[in-house]
Amino acid sequence: MKAQSRTSQYVVCVSNRGYAASLVVRRLYPTIADPGAAERGLLRVIDESGEGYLYPTRLFAAVGLSAAVARRFLAAARPGR
Repeated sequence: MKAQSRTSQYVVCVSNRGYAASLVVRRLYPTIADPGAAERGLLRVIDESGEGYLYPTRLFAAVGLSAAVARRFLAAARPGR
């Protein structure tokens, strides 16, 4: 059986301390690559507003999704859905 491809472009919020208005614990969030932010211990996450903002990486855990699930998740997360 062929192995499914995985992506690490999604994270789950494990704490929203200090960001309760923007983040929901246990919710999956898509991320945007930002090497400069990563060097500073930050992660660019598309939050509840639909915009990409920087948050401390300690608030999240990486989640591996198959490519098919990632596409469905992203489509469902678009505003107006």
